[in-house]
Amino acid sequence: MLGRTIFIDPGRCIGCQACVSACRECDSHRGKSMIHLDYPDEGRTVASLPTVCMHCEDPVAPCAEVCPAEAILITADGVVQEADPTRCIGCANCVNACPFGVPKIDLEAKLQMKCNLCYDRTSYGLAPMCATVCPTGALFYGTVEELQAERPGVDVSTMFAFGDTVVSTGVAMVVPGERRTPVPGGTLNLIEVNGRPTPGNGARA
Repeated sequence: MLGRTIFIDPGRCIGCQACVSACRECDSHRGKSMIHLDYPDEGRTVASLPTVCMHCEDPVAPCAEVCPAEAILITADGVVQEADPTRCIGCANCVNACPFGVPKIDLEAKLQMKCNLCYDRTSYGLAPMCATVCPTGALFYGTVEELQAERPGVDVSTMFAFGDTVVSTGVAMVVPGERRTPVPGGTLNLIEVNGRPTPGNGARA
């Protein structure tokens, strides 16, 4: 069951990049943003989507599983940490393993960098920097009950199918109630969301 986490509501994102700017202010990686703002159909629409680490639960953090230096640790509450700079060798295995395309390599530092759910804040009950400054609530931090109390009729998705691989995540995507719609993002063809096919893969129009 989901605890307090980030809920991504793509329909509310206006591409203002407040989340990107706020992330740069985080003390653990000051000056570098760990959140990516993606434009899924750039040139045809202004639609944008904030991409944070989804903190995969099953399989547990593919990025950590393929790290030969054991530089990526997972906390007891399921937060997948960014690479330990004293252990990371910059091999980019984690970049290739992540189905959501989240980790990036700082080539100069030879270090993997990614969102760690602002663990220096969330471990003390504070919201992540990105969710704190989002003016539209595209990034919401709280429980699913708090989200649904504020936004009646919405549902959330934590199961994503990439081909034959199903990934369960600790961060959720907001979807319309009683209907599973395509979830933008990811590096592989998204076939199903929460066990239901996406348009073009057998879904009813």
